[in-house]
Amino acid sequence: MHSPPVDAPPRPEAQRTAVRSAGVLALCSVLLLTLVAVRWHPLMSVDGDIARTTHRWAVDEDGVTHAFRILTDWVWDPWTMRLLCAVVAVWLLWRRSAWWTAAWLAVTCAVGTILQQSLKAAVDRQRPVWPDPVDSAHFAAYPSGHAMTATVVCGLLLWLLHHYGAPRVLFRTALAVSAVSVLGVGLTRIWLGVHWTSDVVGGWLLGALVVALAVAVHGHRNAPVDREPDS
Repeated sequence: MHSPPVDAPPRPEAQRTAVRSAGVLALCSVLLLTLVAVRWHPLMSVDGDIARTTHRWAVDEDGVTHAFRILTDWVWDPWTMRLLCAVVAVWLLWRRSAWWTAAWLAVTCAVGTILQQSLKAAVDRQRPVWPDPVDSAHFAAYPSGHAMTATVVCGLLLWLLHHYGAPRVLFRTALAVSAVSVLGVGLTRIWLGVHWTSDVVGGWLLGALVVALAVAVHGHRNAPVDREPDS
């Protein structure tokens, strides 16, 4: 299958879609952030009900809880995701000499991490507290770093596969794995009692926002494209 030139800008309609998506995601993110910051009672009540229910399940289902701890601490851990991005960035430099896209990928992941940690410090939301915890976590609760990082990394890598014209089977497989990872990591954080549901939703929204903005920025670059090295 013929793939587009490395670092070629996307079609104008794709770029406009990314900008519109970023606008919608920004509005949703700001709205949820505001509700969390002012501790809007209906949202806090739903968060509490879900947390208490899933915590009872986590205490009762030792096997599931143990499996979720492995997934969240190793497979879907933010550092695992960042390492995956680093590997792809190195591959872009080595295989296609796509220095711009490699830098764009690394910078986007770094910006996502900075945004995540800045919001945690600013909102300073307490995590759920249990007399019989099944797991522990550091830093403030909002947004979920696991959910946001998984969304950013999976979203960027899916876009790269589409950008380079990956075979349909490969893209659909990556899409399925990404969906399971993004949804799964959010479920594990709630199940293990280390995040409120709105923390996870906030992480998903902010991660998707970062991806949409990154795609729009990538499309605005008008410098000459990198070429594939001669074989």
